Amino acid sequence: MKKNRFQDLLKDEWYEAIKLAEISGRYINNDNLKKHLDHFSSEIDIKVIGNSVAGEPIRLFKIGSGKKKILMWSQMHGNESTTTKAVLDLCNAFIKEIDHEIFQEILSKCSLFIIPILNPDGARAYTRVNANQVDLNRDMQKLSQPESSILKDTYNEILPDFCLNLHDQRTIFSAGARRNPATLSFLTPSKDPKRSIDESRKISMGLIAGIATDLREDLPGMIGRYDDAFNINCAGDTFQSLSTPTLLFEAGHFPGDYQREKTRKYVFKALISALYRISSFTEKDISDDFEDYFSIPENKKLFKDIIIREAQVEGEIVDVAIHYSEKLVKGKIEFEPILEKKASFISGFGHREIMANKEELKIPGLSAPLENVVVNKIILKNEELVFKEG
Repeated sequence: MKKNRFQDLLKDEWYEAIKLAEISGRYINNDNLKKHLDHFSSEIDIKVIGNSVAGEPIRLFKIGSGKKKILMWSQMHGNESTTTKAVLDLCNAFIKEIDHEIFQEILSKCSLFIIPILNPDGARAYTRVNANQVDLNRDMQKLSQPESSILKDTYNEILPDFCLNLHDQRTIFSAGARRNPATLSFLTPSKDPKRSIDESRKISMGLIAGIATDLREDLPGMIGRYDDAFNINCAGDTFQSLSTPTLLFEAGHFPGDYQREKTRKYVFKALISALYRISSFTEKDISDDFEDYFSIPENKKLFKDIIIREAQVEGEIVDVAIHYSEKLVKGKIEFEPILEKKASFISGFGHREIMANKEELKIPGLSAPLENVVVNKIILKNEELVFKEG
């Protein structure tokens, strides 16, 4: 196989120099995008391809002039913004490093079509669904929503050779049955209920296997794979069923990184890895690696945000699990800690684990810890613990 220069290109210091630092955090919408349109338009063709339910513009970025056409879209779910940050970093990298040999190779052999925010109404409200409360990723057959139709129409107009479907996943996922968060997860969707593996799926499997290889040192044991149960209503399954190699990206949790700024970097690297392989390797070279895809551990739901072990509650020794609920408050996302469960033992892992050593646990204002209540702070061992994330 052709020598892969990917690791020589992407050093952390280089990424920090091209990162679009003005865009950060979890709340990303069209306002963030609009501020940078003039900057992007110097090298990128930008056009409005339609409007959302509430009338917000949906934009398509085009960069490159090559024969291989790649369609990618982000924020199909409005509260999944990490990949949007990463594709904007990608655009900035192509502008700032336009003369780099690898970027020149990508842009001479590929044409990139990027929808940075497919669901601008959901992005503004920070919801998974659009303004009509419809999950766009379950609407690709009915096409009942303008945003779904825009994506399908764009696909039909471009007839891409590859699709990159970009999402975020919850903090609950582990990469396999280990104490490793799934910081990145991938899936090559099925094309039919039998989950047939034809040449187009082999290509997308090989691309994902290559990404996992390229990021192995950055994320040891922290890359997962989703189950490929078929659902024709989903975008990835729809396009895979049309024999277009399709990759689902899922940005997940990196320890301590609730704003997903570190995860953003790894999504960026994964995008560069995929684009470099598409532009530089033959389809046979890529598909030859397809079996390595199955060595990526399948995601498990093994994580809680916080677990307090062996706490005394009303005379019982129990474990207490807390998860963060994301809320939009005055233009920022706040992480509200919710007491999700208490039980004699809670299996799995906590991103943060606290050993109570059978000391009494109290929540100020409550006589006893109840489930599904907000717990901004607790008293344990006569010390106040604050759980709110900024």
